[in-house]
Amino acid sequence: MLDLNTKAKNTWCPGCPNFGILASFKAAIAEMAETGELSPEKVVIGAGIGCHGKITDYLNLNSFAGLHGRIVPLATGIKLANPDLKVIAFSGDGDSYAEGLDHVIHAARRNSDITLIVHNNQTFALTTGQATPTSPKGFKGKTTPFGNVEEPLNSLDLLLTAGAGFVARGYALEIAKTKELIKEAVRHKGFSLLEIIQPCITFNDTREFYKNKIYWIDAKYQPNNFEAACKKLRETNKTPLGIFYRQVKPVFEELI
Repeated sequence: MLDLNTKAKNTWCPGCPNFGILASFKAAIAEMAETGELSPEKVVIGAGIGCHGKITDYLNLNSFAGLHGRIVPLATGIKLANPDLKVIAFSGDGDSYAEGLDHVIHAARRNSDITLIVHNNQTFALTTGQATPTSPKGFKGKTTPFGNVEEPLNSLDLLLTAGAGFVARGYALEIAKTKELIKEAVRHKGFSLLEIIQPCITFNDTREFYKNKIYWIDAKYQPNNFEAACKKLRETNKTPLGIFYRQVKPVFEELI
């Protein structure tokens, strides 16, 4: 089995669910390499700024560290320069949906052939707990000490509408299932968005909240219907996990 470990010391908080995302990703890439689906030397990963961004230090793959909110245009540029590469970008909810939202929307609209994995902990954790666009109404943080007055952004619904051909959601503490979602996202030709719910145990510990909130989509669900995907993503009583939508269409790099 492919060993993707590095000598870098891991500085995530002890018990951080980012460890689960790292484990899922390592297993997914190793298994795909073992079956010949991809060549590790042709994989390029990148990350923005935030706790998620440290993941490139812990993976023995070609990597690029981007500026805050700018990993998506960098990933698109890498793919344009060398279409033979498998380009995978990591980002946080603040990184993607605040500073970087314009880039993410246009990458989805263009159907750039990259994979975007968003660590969504609903807070700017690296800067000690400010509200992000996905923070729930009432969230108390450094910038919202009396409670966030804004409704949270439905990020997956927005990017599905923008044109993303693959939209999915996983949960960092369910490593095996999230591994399979990563493999499907990487396999997809076109813009693939995988958002992973990642509780921040230090500044926004949502583990107990999600214990009774999340559920995996039934196997009978077919992710090829746009209206059905929109309806699923707009559920409020529960938080569904799985692949919501998948459609193959012309990709930006080939059209260019």
